[in-house]
Amino acid sequence: MNKFLLLFCLISLSLVAQDKKCNCCTEKHAEFDFWKGTWTVTNPDGTLAGKNIIDKIQSNCVLRENWTSAKGNLTGTSTNFYNYSKKRWEQIWVDNQGGSLHLKGNREGNQMILKTDVAKNQKGESYYHKVTWTLNDDGSVRQYWETITNDKDITVAFDGLYKKAE
Repeated sequence: MNKFLLLFCLISLSLVAQDKKCNCCTEKHAEFDFWKGTWTVTNPDGTLAGKNIIDKIQSNCVLRENWTSAKGNLTGTSTNFYNYSKKRWEQIWVDNQGGSLHLKGNREGNQMILKTDVAKNQKGESYYHKVTWTLNDDGSVRQYWETITNDKDITVAFDGLYKKAE
């Protein structure tokens, strides 16, 4: 009798597990997975910019970033998710210097391109941030962050090459 009860419980648990739907196990939710991993990040001149760990949490619904600069004085965390109702990716970034960004956009080919809303700087000029992550053929990822003022003046805020940490 105990064997029958154990078998019944195992079959019941298996059926319940199969009925659980993974709401974030879609192709759209996996579009930014190329950024997952533990990375060493370098500047264009080859010097160390920092380390970054990106992992999936919350039943594959959130891609979480944990950044530490090379000197350890700047740390930050971002939460990245596909907003199904708005049909776009979003990133909320917060760092230990009080900085924050809310980026929105989509994947285009081998790139994830996210932008902030347009705001006004202290001079009253319109600007926005645009961050592009490019998946390279060798599996590395380039993150290129631009601040665009008056729709024409571009300042590069960050240009980092991500390589898997060994």
